[in-house]
Amino acid sequence: MALIDDNGILNKPSNHTVEETVEKIKGLLQAKGVTLFTLVDHSGEAAKAGMNMRPTKLLIFGSPKAGTPVMLAAPSAAIDLPLKILVWQDGQGKVWLSYNSPQYLQRRHGFPKDLLPNLAAVEAIVAKAAE
Repeated sequence: MALIDDNGILNKPSNHTVEETVEKIKGLLQAKGVTLFTLVDHSGEAAKAGMNMRPTKLLIFGSPKAGTPVMLAAPSAAIDLPLKILVWQDGQGKVWLSYNSPQYLQRRHGFPKDLLPNLAAVEAIVAKAAE
């Protein structure tokens, strides 16, 4: 897992295409009973605007039972919640999953460390989707 500078973003390579990775994430979310709030197709929207962009999709997901206690403890956390996974292809054709480190979010918003497990699902989902 590669951390970009100190901005809290973790990157994990995927063994699949962007589309396959997104479908795996959707299946994992559904199996865990986690709500997929939306899927933003950045590259698809760029194409509609007449611009070319490598495949890039953002999944926004969460569980009110997990996220609400975090936001109650630190209201500013609502700017980073629900959780997000960015699936994107680099210039060499490699696919990546990028997400905010739960530990970074805890430091950024100052919520109690005992709430970190509420955000841990993102790491398990990324690990399984990348396989």
